Amino acid sequence: MYSLSDFDFELPQELIAQTPLAERSASRLLQVLPEQMTDRNFAYIVDLLSPGDLLVFNDTRVLKARFFGIKETGGKVEVLVERVIDQRNVHAQIRASKSPAVGMRIRLADAFDVIVGERAGEFYELQFPDDVFELIEAHGRLPLPPYIEHAADAYDETRYQTVYAKTPGAVAAPTAGLHFDQALLDALTAKGVKLAYITLHVGAGTFQPVRNENLAEHNMHSEWYTISQQTVDLVKATQVAGGNIVAVGTTSMRALESASQSGSLQAGSADTRLFITPGYTFKTVTRLITNFHLPKSTLLMLVSAFAGYDTIRAAYQHAISQRYRFFSYGDAMFLTRMPPC
Repeated sequence: MYSLSDFDFELPQELIAQTPLAERSASRLLQVLPEQMTDRNFAYIVDLLSPGDLLVFNDTRVLKARFFGIKETGGKVEVLVERVIDQRNVHAQIRASKSPAVGMRIRLADAFDVIVGERAGEFYELQFPDDVFELIEAHGRLPLPPYIEHAADAYDETRYQTVYAKTPGAVAAPTAGLHFDQALLDALTAKGVKLAYITLHVGAGTFQPVRNENLAEHNMHSEWYTISQQTVDLVKATQVAGGNIVAVGTTSMRALESASQSGSLQAGSADTRLFITPGYTFKTVTRLITNFHLPKSTLLMLVSAFAGYDTIRAAYQHAISQRYRFFSYGDAMFLTRMPPC
């Protein structure tokens, strides 16, 4: 039985990537097997996949979800939109010296007012005066992860999105997908690798460390996903033909496994609180492309469950010794599912 301290590690601060590389596919790729670590360039992923394999991408698009504002009492606030509920309403985190009251108006970006509604757990419901997506796009700021030290600029607005981002709703990027450019996608298609898409809107909870030493006590954050029948059909056809189901990132993995709890993948939309830790039996995904994750994070536990705890510990030690770049703008790993015990 693993506990929280089993997923801690020391990371030199200078290995946290602060900016992306000039070319998306120029990142490094660590190919991880139980007894072998191989250093590669990310573009080599074409050679690691076979015709008939299926890559499953998360096509969520990151919102400009961060706002600075002023309460009607004059106090300053910072707002991070966590989830769009409908055309006029969102759930958001609010940082302020004093919690805002229900019915209070907050002026955001010196452009428009929102009205504070009821609390929803750690979030507040906010009512926007017009279309949420239009106001967010026009006046919000891109919410870079907390470990990136510079304010988001125009370059980040391009590079902290995947080239295939389509469905707005995330407050963090599905970062494994950041390594793919159109030329690489074209090369994969030309080889006979198939491409499919799901949507999972990544929430700010993805950056939160687990705080309970007993993992069973952790309250997993909720994220919304949708999987089309077209994607389900591609997955099932690939499985029948003996190909690999390759999740591009832990968010694609979480959606696919959440929708497979019946034993096989099902189309549909739902909220998921699936918390994958060592001992979990994977039902759909056989390969995983993923970046390097934060200590004590649910994502580090997920990859440990997938590839094996000892294998991941060895991979992270290798990555640190070889000066890989970590986290959202960092390098990637290619993992193979550990055989079930």
